[in-house]
Amino acid sequence: MTVKLPPRWVRRLIIDPIVWFVAVWLLVGVVPVLLILLAILSFALPGKLRFLRLTGFVLVGMVVEVVGLALAFLTWIASGFGYLLRRPAFVELHYWILGRCLDVLFWFGRRYFQLDVRGEGPYLPGDDGDPRTTEFPLLVMSRHAGPGDSFLLVHEVLTWAGRRPRIVLKDTLQLDPFIDVYLNRLPMSFVDPNAATQGATLTEIGRLAGTMAARDALLIFPEGGNVTPGRRARAIERLRENGHHDAAARAEGIVHLMPPRPGGVHAALEANADLQVVVVSHTGLDHLDSLGDIWREIPLRKTLHMRWHAIPSSEVPHGLDGLSDWLFTEWELMDDWVEEHRERDDQEAPTTKAPRP
Repeated sequence: MTVKLPPRWVRRLIIDPIVWFVAVWLLVGVVPVLLILLAILSFALPGKLRFLRLTGFVLVGMVVEVVGLALAFLTWIASGFGYLLRRPAFVELHYWILGRCLDVLFWFGRRYFQLDVRGEGPYLPGDDGDPRTTEFPLLVMSRHAGPGDSFLLVHEVLTWAGRRPRIVLKDTLQLDPFIDVYLNRLPMSFVDPNAATQGATLTEIGRLAGTMAARDALLIFPEGGNVTPGRRARAIERLRENGHHDAAARAEGIVHLMPPRPGGVHAALEANADLQVVVVSHTGLDHLDSLGDIWREIPLRKTLHMRWHAIPSSEVPHGLDGLSDWLFTEWELMDDWVEEHRERDDQEAPTTKAPRP
């Protein structure tokens, strides 16, 4: 089913205010106090309590939406009714608000669903995470698997690594007022996955990459979408149909990931020669393919492993053919890493682990 995105003026003047007022009405006038208290405390109670955990997280999301949109309205007024929104100070302010909102969702999400995130390896090449010591923009490449993995990656890049993320997203995400308002005020890009050609998407990636400063990080998912058996099979078949038989054979040997597409990486590197490359591997939620899977698993009681692998730019080919071969090699190594951690997690009994500092 294709969802047509309403024009921006409709979203700003009609949809966004309606969503905001409905959320406020639900939070203040409809949800019983007892249910709110139970939802807030549900992560500390025994048993699955799926409904309470999910309700609690939804309520937290509504609070973030209401507060975030209220702050967006105030910043719009403070910026001269939008006149100064593109100035560096207001861009920085929006990144800060976005980071704090993700902090809240991340904190409650970990406790409601009993999640632990563990990082491996240096987060940035030659960078300790302090934004004052950044020296170059980053191209951050990650697999695309599991519910909310892109938001998790944005959170890690923004709040832990101290970088300002840029990303190309599906335009239908703008149906969420918070995403619509904040990400359209930041150097992000939305594309129609049904109507836009691959060339249009690559153009947007190049545009974002070409204007990056030292603290910026461009996030790319070379697989193009979450991994499912059907998508993986179709991606391999497309490689064969296009005459890429060697790549199709290599893709069949990659069990947990889909074959990577080099176009976006090539467009970014061509647009900005200063980009340093980081490959992010993660696993823990990638076996959850549907809402039914998520519901049955709540509380998830999972450890999400993330590995940050910095690669010197001198080791990354810039030609399309060489880049494709290099990217496949990185995805093969990532596939082995995912398999190793899956086997390890299957062997370990569920335990309560301390979060990363």
